Amino acid sequence: MLAAETPVQGSRVYVALERVTGALHGLRGSFLLRHSGVMVRGSPQLEVTVVPDSGTGELEGLAGRLEIVVADGRHGYDFAYTLERSP
Repeated sequence: MLAAETPVQGSRVYVALERVTGALHGLRGSFLLRHSGVMVRGSPQLEVTVVPDSGTGELEGLAGRLEIVVADGRHGYDFAYTLERSP
């Protein structure tokens, strides 16, 4: 993860790569997530996407976006994805 702040309070940026390994609805494998976050004077903009062609094992062909949901001070995730499996 790389992060930087600007001279303006509340404005910053970060980028990160993350490898996720485990099971998704019973399908085992791994995939990469690309994070890109910008905060403009306290207003966040975040994009987290599956890196194309990064799925392995039973997750080969995975594509999608991850949204980090903050509610009542707790973080959760909403993962919208598709899985195109080879015949």
